[in-house]
Amino acid sequence: MDLVIRNVRLSDAPEQAPVDIGIAGGRIAAIVPGLAAAAESFDAGGRLACAGLVETHIHLDKSRIIERCGPEEGRDVAAVKRIRPLKPRFTVEDVRARAEKTLQRAILNGTTRMRTHVEVDPGVGMRGFEGVQSLVADYRWAIDLEICVFPQEGLTNYPGTDALLVEGLRRGAKVIGAAPRYDTDHPGQITRIFELAREFDVDIDMHLDFGNTPEEPDIPLVLELTEKHRRGGRVAVGHMTKLSTMPPAEVARLGKRLADAGIAVTVLPATDLFLMGRDQEHDIRRGVADANLLLEHGVNCSISSNNVLNPATPYGDCSLVRMANLHANVLQVSTPERLRQCFHMISARSARLLNHADYGLVPGNPADVVVIDAETPEQAIAEIRHPVAVFKRGRRTVSWPLPELHRP
Repeated sequence: MDLVIRNVRLSDAPEQAPVDIGIAGGRIAAIVPGLAAAAESFDAGGRLACAGLVETHIHLDKSRIIERCGPEEGRDVAAVKRIRPLKPRFTVEDVRARAEKTLQRAILNGTTRMRTHVEVDPGVGMRGFEGVQSLVADYRWAIDLEICVFPQEGLTNYPGTDALLVEGLRRGAKVIGAAPRYDTDHPGQITRIFELAREFDVDIDMHLDFGNTPEEPDIPLVLELTEKHRRGGRVAVGHMTKLSTMPPAEVARLGKRLADAGIAVTVLPATDLFLMGRDQEHDIRRGVADANLLLEHGVNCSISSNNVLNPATPYGDCSLVRMANLHANVLQVSTPERLRQCFHMISARSARLLNHADYGLVPGNPADVVVIDAETPEQAIAEIRHPVAVFKRGRRTVSWPLPELHRP
């Protein structure tokens, strides 16, 4: 053994007695109580452990630009419009520097796997992609980072964007995304994205059905194409704020269809709470889809950060635990069972959405371990507990000393 992490409670069975995790060659070799091994050790003190937190939807390339953007005009945030004039001035070095700060904060908060969406279009070219891609190998010691290329400002109505999507896929993007809300031809964009996904054999992760009313949803076409092309398990949709405007019975019916088709949903509480209801001046709708309700109807869901310190989300510390707590507050989640699912939606369920078969505290898997200052997943979410130690492939990457009271 190279390392033994002793006295941890496993996040999928916290009621059981603490166990030891033995690590050899960067992989989990054993999980048993009282492991006898002459190796370096870390005593978790009975705290909670999982196989790392998983960020499924973030925009590293346009994080930390809030101070460059003009102010909101009235109630209209117009985030895409306010970012657009900045993009031609983005450089590879600028994108990398900003993205690196955000990535580091995510790592410090226990994230060990991440999917970042990166915009490509003639305005920014491949500079955002190149800036983020330059971090993949440099930070492999701490995090597995994959890129989803997508057309934020349109595809069918923005000549030159299609070729840049293809270029991104050829350069190693593992996922292709979409944002049909900003395209004059919603079905045209969605259909083309499915074509590219099939051509390059990559997963799909779309920004979908963001809006203040349930009318004119795009999800029916996504369902149709997912089933037609047998892409179940390889399609995810983010935001889905229109679900928050629908009665629970309608959400349940749609949830069953999504589950049957194998489409996962990512809920983005910070962004959606900040942006939704801008058509109202009082009694403002929350606008966050109920991930717990979708789970109860068979849909795999994740909770993620989306934007950090930009016009769409001018706040953020890259803590997925805090994001899950925000979701629980907004959706009025209170039972231990549902709080525990909020934890799983930033860990095991998120890994499943990314199709990471090697995730989990199981012998043979990579020794990715996050020790959190809590005894149960629900306590971690309810009290926004921080990690105290993070290990990536058996090597310690983060130390977070516990606060200490100094009594007189």
